[in-house]
Amino acid sequence: MNNMFQNNQLWQLTKCHLLETVREPGVLFWGIVFPILMSLGLGIAFMNKKDVTHNVAMVGIVAPALDSLLSAHGSAPANSTGGKVSLHLNNPKTGNTTFAFFPMSWEEAMVQLKRGQLNLIVTDSAGSIRYHFDPLNPDGQLAYLKLSNVVDNHALLDPKSHENISPLTVKGTRYIDFLIPGLIALGVLSSTMWGVSYTIIERRAKKLLRRMVATPMKKSNLLISMITVRVMMNFVESVLLLLFAWLVFGISIQGSIPALFAIFLAGNIACAGIAIFISSHTSKTEIGNGLINAVTMPMMVLSGIFFSYHNFPAWSLGVIKSLPLTMMADSIRAIFNEGAGWAQVSMPSLILTLTGTVFFIAGLRIFKWH
Repeated sequence: MNNMFQNNQLWQLTKCHLLETVREPGVLFWGIVFPILMSLGLGIAFMNKKDVTHNVAMVGIVAPALDSLLSAHGSAPANSTGGKVSLHLNNPKTGNTTFAFFPMSWEEAMVQLKRGQLNLIVTDSAGSIRYHFDPLNPDGQLAYLKLSNVVDNHALLDPKSHENISPLTVKGTRYIDFLIPGLIALGVLSSTMWGVSYTIIERRAKKLLRRMVATPMKKSNLLISMITVRVMMNFVESVLLLLFAWLVFGISIQGSIPALFAIFLAGNIACAGIAIFISSHTSKTEIGNGLINAVTMPMMVLSGIFFSYHNFPAWSLGVIKSLPLTMMADSIRAIFNEGAGWAQVSMPSLILTLTGTVFFIAGLRIFKWH
């Protein structure tokens, strides 16, 4: 009888948890549907492409070897200066490749390379091609290897074939210079979402907010105090990351320090406002986890933190650039690598501040203690 009672208890508990999960649409959505949607988005970005495209800047006069190749196989005249010239390489064994050549000045090419919009820069040096790319950037390496093999028609492993490489080691052009500003922006988003949003939801679930309101306590004071502490923590974390990158990789800030503080504070305000809004009503940690992931995961993938968001289809770039994390990452990256100042970050700072204020006010209005 005792064994039968224990077995029946186990069955009833299992059945109860199963029904509880099935009857909660939010748990099913965040646990099953949302990962599928994420995999679909990544599949569109990286797998739904017929060709691998490398963006190449042509600076100055095109060398004869490249000029003859583009004239014979390019989609536009090689001497065209008004737009891009495309070169398609069809090889079923190594994959189809498209090179998009953009005539531009050296200054324009350096800016776009820093932003991750270019893989390679080619210049004319006494009638021969000179290749400029970050030797630690896999995309730049691959673009050089494929293009030089076609243009120069030499073996890739021949040591003499690499004599015309000019590695770009200038600060701002390396992949680490692209990555660190993105990590600072991502750290602000993740820390604020989990440090503010999840804390509120967890305290509501444990009935702690109910005790706080009995003191009595103004909800605005509670929320602002939490945001203040989180901004201070984000500042410390960002400074430590920057200090590490400076010591190990030699990263420097080429732009305005006050402008960097402004965009950093605006990004914190935007993330904090969103965090208050999504945590203002729910009292279930399972739903809270889903809401937080719904905000952080898409922006982490789309906003160009680890790779350029120009990998995504052109029709989606307008939406991606308007995301708070994208604005913050692009602005910090511009200050670090392009020497940007107030003029470049004033509008993103204003938009981020307004975004955070609107979400905070909305969250404050619908906030519940229990």
